[in-house]
Amino acid sequence: MKARSLADLGLPPLEVRLPVPELGPWRAGNTGIPGVWRFAAAETGPHLVVSAVVHGNEIAGALLLARWLREGVRPRRGTLTLVFANLPALDRFDPADPTASRFVEEDMNRIWAPALLGGARRSVELDRARALLPVMAQADVLLDLHSMLWPSDPLYLSGPGAAARALGCAMGTPPLVVADDGHAAGMRLIDHARFKDGASALLLEAGPHWQPETLALMEDAAARLLRRLGMAEEGAALPGEVPLPEGRLARVTRTVTAGTSGFAFLRDFRGGEVIARRNTLIALDGEVEVRTPHDDCLLVMPSPRVMRGHTAVRLARFEGA
Repeated sequence: MKARSLADLGLPPLEVRLPVPELGPWRAGNTGIPGVWRFAAAETGPHLVVSAVVHGNEIAGALLLARWLREGVRPRRGTLTLVFANLPALDRFDPADPTASRFVEEDMNRIWAPALLGGARRSVELDRARALLPVMAQADVLLDLHSMLWPSDPLYLSGPGAAARALGCAMGTPPLVVADDGHAAGMRLIDHARFKDGASALLLEAGPHWQPETLALMEDAAARLLRRLGMAEEGAALPGEVPLPEGRLARVTRTVTAGTSGFAFLRDFRGGEVIARRNTLIALDGEVEVRTPHDDCLLVMPSPRVMRGHTAVRLARFEGA
């Protein structure tokens, strides 16, 4: 499998408004694993892993980690590990065709099932995931940084544990936390067994690919997480920062997987849009109708160009609704 280009997706040229990450000295890491940096404070505390570029074309996270390394960000307590996850895919990033470097051989965020990681099959992404697995197995908290191709409000996707949902809501930025069961196409990093009991995992979908506002939201969220875990200096705050209300939790009630190559929404939907009435027709999958299963149905990251067997949209209900 190869990542789809702009032409494959039927898209016009897209503007890349962020610089291409130049990792330079940050490529080597300091742990014996390329692209993995670990810093431990004298005072004990949680182990936070911040991962970026699981998808090689989602460069905002790499820019954030490179900035933290350049500026010497260190934890006040506990351990901070920074991971440039899919270096081979990142190396292929081309602003002229920025979607084509999502992965080299397969989606790195669909391969975290134990049977697959422990199997004999090899690929660039599987080999890299196996190398990173001991790092992830030590995390108390994981923040996995991502961005989005299709129009959508920023959000957190929470791992399987209740602690992750609570942590995402407590962060307040972005203000939406979505709890789901993943994708039919394979297991994400945040779904790994490490994060079912005790450890917490959040996947941050920070906004549109390649845009400065996405990088700014990532840095805001990551800095707030450091402070919430007691890992940043006391009193450290962002300029003009004000307390935020708790985020809102939504639970996915149905994950819609495209069963045909002819899946099509009836109109352009934006992620975060709420459909007021149940049984509203929103898409056709060949001849099969896709309707909202309940009132006030939240559309989570609809993909208007979706391949058969891949997630087209997740339908969610707000907690307490």
